[in-house]
Amino acid sequence: MAKLLSMQCVASLRKPGGLVHLRATALGIDKRNYSSKTGSSSEYLHRSVVPSMHYQKSLPRLPIPKLEDTIRRYLAAQRPLLDDEQFRTTEKLAEDFRNGMGKQLHEELVAQDKNNKHTSYISGPWFDMYLSARDSVVLNFNPFMSFNPDPKTEYNGQLVRATNMVCSAVRFMKTLRAGVLEPEIFHLNPEKSNTDGFKKLIRWVPSSLSWYGAYMVNAYPLDMSQYFRLFNSTRIPKRGRDELFTDDKGRHLLVMRKGNMYVFDVVDRDGNLVKPAEIQSHLNYILSDPTPAPAFPLGVLTSENRDVWAGLRDKLVAAGNAEDLRMVDSALFCLCLDDESMKDHIHISHNMLHGDGCNRWYDKSFSVILTKDGNAAINFEHSWGDGVAVLRFQNEIFKDTTEQPLVHPGSTAAAADSASAVRRLEFNLDSELENGITKAKENFDLAISKLTIDAMEFKKGGKDQLKKSKLSPDAIAQLALQMGYLRQYGQTTATYESCSTAAFKHGRTETIRPATIHTKRCAHAFVCQPGKHSVEELKAMLHECSKYHGQLTKEAAMGQGFDRHLFAMRYLANSKGQALHSLYTDPAYAAINHNILSTSTLTSPAVNLGGFAPVVPDGFGVGYGVHDDWIGCNVSSYPARNVHEFLQCVHKSLEDIFTILEGKPLS
Repeated sequence: MAKLLSMQCVASLRKPGGLVHLRATALGIDKRNYSSKTGSSSEYLHRSVVPSMHYQKSLPRLPIPKLEDTIRRYLAAQRPLLDDEQFRTTEKLAEDFRNGMGKQLHEELVAQDKNNKHTSYISGPWFDMYLSARDSVVLNFNPFMSFNPDPKTEYNGQLVRATNMVCSAVRFMKTLRAGVLEPEIFHLNPEKSNTDGFKKLIRWVPSSLSWYGAYMVNAYPLDMSQYFRLFNSTRIPKRGRDELFTDDKGRHLLVMRKGNMYVFDVVDRDGNLVKPAEIQSHLNYILSDPTPAPAFPLGVLTSENRDVWAGLRDKLVAAGNAEDLRMVDSALFCLCLDDESMKDHIHISHNMLHGDGCNRWYDKSFSVILTKDGNAAINFEHSWGDGVAVLRFQNEIFKDTTEQPLVHPGSTAAAADSASAVRRLEFNLDSELENGITKAKENFDLAISKLTIDAMEFKKGGKDQLKKSKLSPDAIAQLALQMGYLRQYGQTTATYESCSTAAFKHGRTETIRPATIHTKRCAHAFVCQPGKHSVEELKAMLHECSKYHGQLTKEAAMGQGFDRHLFAMRYLANSKGQALHSLYTDPAYAAINHNILSTSTLTSPAVNLGGFAPVVPDGFGVGYGVHDDWIGCNVSSYPARNVHEFLQCVHKSLEDIFTILEGKPLS
């Protein structure tokens, strides 16, 4: 599955008179006021007038598309990928599915959904898909998002920044659990809805009706059901299917350094944040600990095949390590203190995406990673949720640590008894476990040795110029990827762009399929026949691509794609032990789900760059962001692909697009 970082599409929400398409950068960060400072104290980020989960009960339900719409959209997405004969075969299979087995599966799915109004039709199957996957979570699932540096450079030291991030994270957790974290809302008209007056009014509307009250003033609350898994949560390996574990009674932090694991309390017995100066003292104690790196670092086991790891975990428990494993699993989150300094963006991407395998616990819901020179990032486990909750957390932490840091350069750490407060976990390992760790490290090293990451910055234009030209920035970025791939490989390929469906109760994601008949025609004109078309003709093609991509995005955000619907029907057939219809065994179905271009977009004031590995051995993992006056790509590949050449081709494509927008012919 693609790394679902994309927050670009929040919602396309129905209004009287038609659809309003909300295309907000990073879940509308610039349209939502996160932390207001009212009532802020050292214990909370802020105190929202409206309870955090006030809208949850009345969120609209994720719709199941009509079967005929799903088949029509599926065939439209297949058209640019198939020749005429292949397409006729796929079309026949799709029609047969629509009139036969598909009709029956769709009706069963709708009936099942009506009996489960507390959730969405995709939620259970999607959890199952992630938790049943047996591949390593490293590279295959966990993405990363790196923080921008603190604008005050002196606050970027490893100890100061780590202390402030831990304190802000605890404040976020406390704000969330007290129910006073501002609800996640997209404000289409913030002058009306993001006001004290409206908040004071809406808080008295019963939660079963509150969504409608927000809707009346063009505000759209988003699903927050994943948030409780942010803290004290871990994915536990089990044979066949993993489990998610959460224990909100845990008051301690897990810290990793040199592969050693430490725990200490960051919340006291009364539920208050431990004094920041004491947290600083404890972290300083860990950074100064002379204990050498363990010969058999336990963390690397979390990078193993899930069944292998499940077996080794059982052996760990049998060897008397159950209590220490419980401390790991129930920790608030994991803080990884790396001894290395970063050389450049590429080094940061490799370190934050996978690191050396020893100083990570990849199964924690999220880990905050801090390098020796104060570069920071979040690496998160993907089964419990999509990037929505993690990005909100990252934005709040960045804002809080940069605006209200609790420790400062030159702050004196408290004279705390860190030697008593901090406990280094020591595990009993027999020769079988030691061999398992050695083998896990070998497998990890082999896997990451094949990964290449490269980055590109296009500085000749960005969002501002595209919007002036009445073009969708995301559509043009996706078109440049299509053109780049065509230029490099001479063909159009299966492409995946993730889109959040958080506007619905227990929504997860839907897929936008950016490779279309329009992008194929346009890319061909730009790459293969640049002299054949006039500037005006090429501009018209750009607008056609933009318009159609906007429609696909709108449909996906409204839960009207085809991927999740087809997935849910296949899941239903499998769960009944029913033979799959030939639509699902068609090579064209396998090909469109073999996503060579797996893409995700992210721009946020807190985030420097995000990244993930390809989802197939011969694919690219494309993280990109369209900024005001530049466009950036952070792309990964395995040896089957040349990522450096691909980025050169994408850069050339962007140059050509912006040349045409300036009214100049292609040379």
